[in-house]
Formats: sequence, C-alpha cells, structure tokens
Amino acid sequence: MKHKKRLKLYATNLAALTLLAACGTDSGTDSADANSNMDSATTGTNGDKTLDVQFDVEVASMDPQIGTDGASFEVISSIIEGLYQLDSSGDPVLGMAESAEMSEDGLTYTFKLRDASWTNGDPVTADDFVYAWRRLADPDTGSEYAYIMGIAGVENAGDVIDGTADPDQLGVTALDDKTLEVKLSNPVPYFESLMAFISFFPMNQAFMEEVGDDYGTSADTLIANGAFKVEAYEPLTTSIKLVKNEDYYDAENVAIDALNFQVIKDSQQAMLSYQNGDIDVVALAGEQVDLFKDDPEFVNIQDGFVWYISPNTMVEGLDNANLRKAIATSIDKESIVNTALKDGSKPANYIVPVDLANGPDGEDFRSTTGTYLEYDPEAAVALFEEAKDELAAEEFTFSMLVEDTESAVNVSQMLKSQIEENLEGVTIEIEQMPKKTRLDRMKSKDYDLGLTRWGPDYADPMTYLDLWVTDGFNNDGSWTNAEYDELIFSSQNGELSLDKEARWEALKEAEQIILDDAGVLPVYQKGSAVMIKSNVSGVDFHSVGVPRVFKNATID
Repeated sequence: MKHKKRLKLYATNLAALTLLAACGTDSGTDSADANSNMDSATTGTNGDKTLDVQFDVEVASMDPQIGTDGASFEVISSIIEGLYQLDSSGDPVLGMAESAEMSEDGLTYTFKLRDASWTNGDPVTADDFVYAWRRLADPDTGSEYAYIMGIAGVENAGDVIDGTADPDQLGVTALDDKTLEVKLSNPVPYFESLMAFISFFPMNQAFMEEVGDDYGTSADTLIANGAFKVEAYEPLTTSIKLVKNEDYYDAENVAIDALNFQVIKDSQQAMLSYQNGDIDVVALAGEQVDLFKDDPEFVNIQDGFVWYISPNTMVEGLDNANLRKAIATSIDKESIVNTALKDGSKPANYIVPVDLANGPDGEDFRSTTGTYLEYDPEAAVALFEEAKDELAAEEFTFSMLVEDTESAVNVSQMLKSQIEENLEGVTIEIEQMPKKTRLDRMKSKDYDLGLTRWGPDYADPMTYLDLWVTDGFNNDGSWTNAEYDELIFSSQNGELSLDKEARWEALKEAEQIILDDAGVLPVYQKGSAVMIKSNVSGVDFHSVGVPRVFKNATID
C-alpha cells in the first residue's frame, strides 16, 4: 500500500511540474531531473547542511531598531538575540537573559545576562541593551517602532520619544556589565513577550559607531550575537547567506550549518526551484494550493497578519465616511480568499485577528465581539448614493498602491473588479511597486488607497488598535477620532490600564469605532500554504512577532 501511495504522489507531483513548466518558466532541467531532487533538503558539496528558504519580498533593513517587515524580522532574529526568544509554541523563553526577576508591583525587572559574545569578539553586556533601547526611542533615529517603547511601559518613554526628555532619561540602566534593570511606569502583562521582539534587541555601540551609516550595507558591516552570522549580503539583494555562528552560546544545539534566503516573487518559478531541490521551504499561491494540498510536504498555517485597504482620508472623496463604507461593503472577501489566495486565509470582517489574545475571561478577543463591514452589495449602493449627494459628485477615480508580489497583485485585481462592478462610477487604478516603495509612498501620504498589512508584535489587541490614534506614526491614512484616542491612551497607561476587564471592553469599543467609520477597510486574515521538504523539521511558525524562526531547524 505504501508503494502504491508513493507512486500516486509521484504522478501528482510530476503532473503539477509539467503544468508549471508549460506556463513558460524555464527551469533549466527536465521533469525527471527535477523530481529526482524533491525528497531532500540541500546538502552542500562539503557535506554541510544548508536550509534554503524562499522570500517573496526583499529584506528592507537589517537594523533591529529600524526594521519593520516580516522578512527583515526573520533575518535579523537569525543573527541577533534579545533578552527573550520564542519557543516552538510562541511563548517567550530566556535568550540573552540567563535569569529575570520582577518586583511585586510589576514595575521593575532585573535581568542577569549569560556569558555571550558578538562576532567582533566583544562580550554582550547590559550596556548593549541600554544603547539599543535609547537609540530606538531617540527621535533622531527616526525609528517607525519608537512608539513600542511606550507600549512596553518603559519609564519616561513618551517624553524621550517626543523629544522633551533626553534618551538617557529612559528607564533602562546597566547596573553592571551583566545586570540590566528596567523600570516601568505601569505594569505591562505582555512585557516578556515584547522582549522577544526585534526592536528590543541589543546592539554593540562600538561596532555601530565604527561603521556609522554604512551599517547593514554588506556582510562586513553587520554584527551578530545569535545562532547565525552573515556571510553574504547586499541591500535589497535577491539572496542572503547566513552561516552557523560557532561562538553562539547555544551553538551545540544549532543543527544546520547554513541558512540561505532567496527572493523569488513569481510563485511558479519558486515552486520549480523547490522541485529542482534549490529551495527547501516555499510559499504556494493560487492554483498551486489545489495542486499540492494532498502532498505530504504541504503545510497550512494561520497567520496573525491582517491585510486591509488604508484609505487616505486627506484625499477628496475618501474624507467621506459613507464612500469609504460603500467601498468596504462592496468587497466580496469570501470570493477573494477562495479564488485569489486559496491558502487558508479567512475573510476579515474585523481588524483584530482571530487567535491573537485571550481576555480576562479566558476567551479569544474575536469570539466575544462583533463583526463589521461585511459584504453587502445592496447596502454598498445605498451608501454610495448618500456619498454622491454629500460630495455633489457622480464619479470618482482612486489609485491603489499594491506591492508587486503575485498574491497582492491577484487580490488587488479582484478588489478593482468588485468595487467597480458594485459601485458604478468608481474607478480603481492599480499601481504596482516594490514593497519598500509602497511603504514610503504611504508614509509620505502620497496615495489614495493602499493595500497593506499589519502583523502583531505582541499578543494583545493594542498591537493593532494603537496604529490609528490621531497623528500616530503608522496612521498613514490620517484617520482621526477623539473618542477612539481617549480609549486607546487610557488603555495604554491611564485609568483603564489598571482595570483588566474594563480595558478589554474598551478595546472592543475602539475596534467598533474605527470600523463603523471605515477608517480602515479589512480584507482578509492571512493564511500560509507552504511546502517543506520531508527531511526538514523544527522550523517554527509564529502568528505574533517574528513569522518564522529557523534556529531549531534540522535536516535529517
């Protein structure tokens, strides 16, 4: 029976390969050669164990205090380690910290660091964390994640971030080389989870000052204290090579010798590379999911990422709530996830995702609150008619910024078709571009609509909801609501922050406020359909923080 099943799977894979090859992609090998390599991860000519992983976007930054995207997080977390790291279940466990103590009032943490070193030979010290954290909060750094220091509740973070206090006033102190003290302004229940997030990773000050603005422009201008170190890298390159860091304190438990990241945006080419044996972990898209879903190497994962349309409310027309709601309710999200994606993604009639965090009652946030902006073409038309009267206009043309990945382009084309079909008089013009360009355009407010996403940095609804406070750094669409702001700020470090039950209800109310006003237009919660070679194990997938961690990967 096993022999027959193997033959059947081989025939299925061979048929799929033939179909992909017929689509015009030159693999450089025939189907028999490709299938001969399908069963094993890469073993180099010297017998080393190398794991090859596909990205569908370029890495934007290798700087832990600057990086903002999942691809950057995955590479940075492979070479730099913070106080904590995430275990296979996504729970924070000690990393560079050998021990941690919290005061009874929850306002002081004391960390003892283990003996570890940087790749330039310097020991990892408490000063490395002090330097990195001050750098993160310093407005001169211009970090998009500076605000997360306030989310962590670190004393004086708000004043440092807004420039009214010097960075050395931040509540983080090196008591000695191996003792780090952190003072909080209020207890933060998810503090330890945040400490596994890359923004809080240490940085060697001497090395950073030596390379200056050239940090992260080559392998020689990068430093590591983690499981791997960089052997080959250039900004926005299509290939990044990491090798095992033999000086890592836990090197004996790192089972692979090298880790290669390869940027392949076209899903057909990516799958051919997988079948040819050049890639060990690859993402599937569209029809590929149906082709390979019965393969034993197929894995489906529910992500924490929520994709949504960000309307620029400073643009004429999009400043009208009824028009925004009309666009939102004209989108058939079920059709999009079933037709354009097919990867386990879910329609998102919400902005705080499923399975992000449980409340004081032990229930998932999503299971105890409502849904919003559901597909309703008749309601969309009625809202559109109201908007036309309010705006004294009949026709509207908006551009939509979309990154140039296959899945994003496919989704945007369906969005365009649905919106234009359901709202006669609205025209959507799609602008494709690399992700970094899209992010830059949206950050500078140079856009109408942006198809974008956010992944959770820690297990609490605030990781989404604080994005849209008035004048917030990540509030690209400039949406504003005073009641919303009050709920968020009070839940962060005001009266509501001291009452767990009241805070949880306030966060539900905040989500309702922004979605009732269509400040953002949710589309789907991302699922991932991936193929992983059968002899590869230990790749950890997380819905919060770093999407994938490779430190524990093994190749049999």
